Amino acid sequence: MANSFRKPAILDPMYYPIIALLIALIACVELSDAVTAVDVYRLVQYDISGVPFGSRLATLNHHAGSSFFGSGSSSDLSRTVLILPVRELNLTLITEYIEQKKLLGGLLLLLPPKFRPENTGSTFGADEDIDSLRNKLVELEWLLTHSNIPYPVYFAFEDDNIKAVLAEVKRNDASGQPATATTGGYKLVVAASDPKRIVSPNIANIQGWLPGLKVDGDSNQLPTIAIVASYDTFGAAPALSAGSDSNGSGVVALLEIARLFSALYSNPKTRGRYNLLFGLTSGGQYNYNGTQKWLRSFDQRLRESIDYAICLNNVGSLGNQLHLHVSKPPENAYIQQIFQGFSTVAEELGLQVGLKHKKINISNPRVAWEHEQFSRLRVTAATLSELSTAPELLESTGGLTDNRHFTSEASIIRSIKLVAESLARHIYSQEKKSISIFADDSSLAVNPSYIRSWLDLLSTTPRVAPFLSKNDPLIKALEKELADHTAEVNVQHETLDGTFTFYDSTSGKLHIYQVASVTFDLLLLLVLGSYLITLFSFLFITTRVRILVSLNLDSVILVYQSKYKDEEKKMRNSSNQSAGIVQQGLDDLISLFRRPSSRKVKST
Repeated sequence: MANSFRKPAILDPMYYPIIALLIALIACVELSDAVTAVDVYRLVQYDISGVPFGSRLATLNHHAGSSFFGSGSSSDLSRTVLILPVRELNLTLITEYIEQKKLLGGLLLLLPPKFRPENTGSTFGADEDIDSLRNKLVELEWLLTHSNIPYPVYFAFEDDNIKAVLAEVKRNDASGQPATATTGGYKLVVAASDPKRIVSPNIANIQGWLPGLKVDGDSNQLPTIAIVASYDTFGAAPALSAGSDSNGSGVVALLEIARLFSALYSNPKTRGRYNLLFGLTSGGQYNYNGTQKWLRSFDQRLRESIDYAICLNNVGSLGNQLHLHVSKPPENAYIQQIFQGFSTVAEELGLQVGLKHKKINISNPRVAWEHEQFSRLRVTAATLSELSTAPELLESTGGLTDNRHFTSEASIIRSIKLVAESLARHIYSQEKKSISIFADDSSLAVNPSYIRSWLDLLSTTPRVAPFLSKNDPLIKALEKELADHTAEVNVQHETLDGTFTFYDSTSGKLHIYQVASVTFDLLLLLVLGSYLITLFSFLFITTRVRILVSLNLDSVILVYQSKYKDEEKKMRNSSNQSAGIVQQGLDDLISLFRRPSSRKVKST
């Protein structure tokens, strides 16, 4: 009976303050949504023989700044992320800051968008000093990769959103109100886990073979000529190190040379009496560690059959001068033969080829050129390169400035013609004849479209060896392409020399938040607190009143029910009494008509 007088409640009023609090929190979250999100690329982190280099942290969560000086020369920047466009960078200042190991919350370096690897078709404006910008970036990259930096360093590309944020940050810094927890401003956040060491980094060497023509009954081993190029890269940002010239140009040249000789060797009438061995090697930036492991996998017979090897390195510069680097003395007969063959063809192509000799020190682990790994095994070899001097370790390795804009297809085509013609004349004993086997108007002409397509692919594909898996699409693509032009293609997987240790977390997403000052936060907290207290008090009082009303109503109902039951009981008793009287009357009436019982007297 009592339940029929109460309406069911949809939600207990006691939950109202909690709902209000959730709404307030959601409102605060909406007010803190990211202004923009930017793709960022972390500075490489690696060790050489246990010595740390590069950026040692990945997580970023600090306010933004735009100057090393903040609002004063003694400003504490340990909780500030500096946003510095490379165009405006003061190299002297940043060098001093890093060398003196001053603390920063983080560093965000903005690159011009045309340095993005994907921008293969755009060109720089006429008003931009490209050479100066490239030189500055080369120096910056060298500084960052050869320093131990205890805070996160990221690269990003300029766009309208980040430019707008930077402009406002600069205005705040100029007005003497840099972003802090007290004043508010912009906050830069990169949520990243701690970088982990890459265990057993993979390097893969890809080998193809074009067998020469062997005359029946000839039991002698045919001589072999090896054409080799290292395909991997290294740079300040592994996720941006595509290396168009170093050494994308060398890889493209090797693939085209393999295609040209495949056409020649496919016909027994034009197949030469030399085996051709093509090798795409990995670990080139790390003392050509992959080349060393590849050569040591050869059996002695194959190694002794190599007449000489030509290594291709950086052959796509805009200049017309190349250098033939050798380890054996220039007076060596083999070296003279190779150099003379290249010089003759180079003259026909309008190129200049110089001979550069650098003696190797077997006890020194540093290997500057790929041919030096051959020389250590007493195999004649040379490196063809636009570089006139041997690079330092991790220098000229396909970094931030080595992109498609600065690599010439025409230069690569000339380099291909130089190598292919020189080899062909040697194979077919035509050194003293001025013939063109790969003439432009012949079926064996160099294919510019083929070169362009592969150069575009390599110029947009970062390929730092430790970050390439065994089944990386690039490795599979190179293997397939070499298999289309050569026989007996195989991939050799090895582990990079333990001297070098690399760490993951190479890229991430930067979220830029506009945050309010502490004063605003306190005011908002005060308003919300007052509102919630008032609301709670109101709801508490009204709830108590409703409970009292409900209790009174229940009491009335209970009293009513009790009275109703008493009346019902009395009526039931009265009814029972009436029924008893009626029953008694009926019994008396019946007894009047009932015959009395007779008794018999026994006579004596």
